[in-house]
Amino acid sequence: MTTQIHQLDHELIQAAAQVARARCRGDNHTMAAAGRAPDGRVVTAVNAYHFTGGPCAELVLIGTAAAQGVYELETIVAVGDRDRGVVPPCGRCRQVLLDYFPALKVIVGAGERTRTVPISELLPESYVWADHQLDAEEAPLP
Repeated sequence: MTTQIHQLDHELIQAAAQVARARCRGDNHTMAAAGRAPDGRVVTAVNAYHFTGGPCAELVLIGTAAAQGVYELETIVAVGDRDRGVVPPCGRCRQVLLDYFPALKVIVGAGERTRTVPISELLPESYVWADHQLDAEEAPLP
């Protein structure tokens, strides 16, 4: 279910854009992400580009949030450097975000088409990692 963007979402976009302008330099850091925790805290991060597939800003954000004691995120957005605006998460990030935060909302789109969507809507017919894990009592003995 797609929802209209709210003031808090605009503030999240602005937080990511501010980090992108201030911290993204050269080819190593080209994307910034911002996430909002249930208690209202905003966590930001930048990607760490490397030719071997360095982590996207959304994935760095997960670790940064945990380092700050934030283990749940309600909404996330990624913004490109050079004022490229909101950028939707790549496929790998979509899967990881779904696995970590199944109820997460993601800000996507540009201009008047900017909207908030559930992560599950960005990854239909998804593989849910947790659904395929053995429970402790079901795990085979060594």
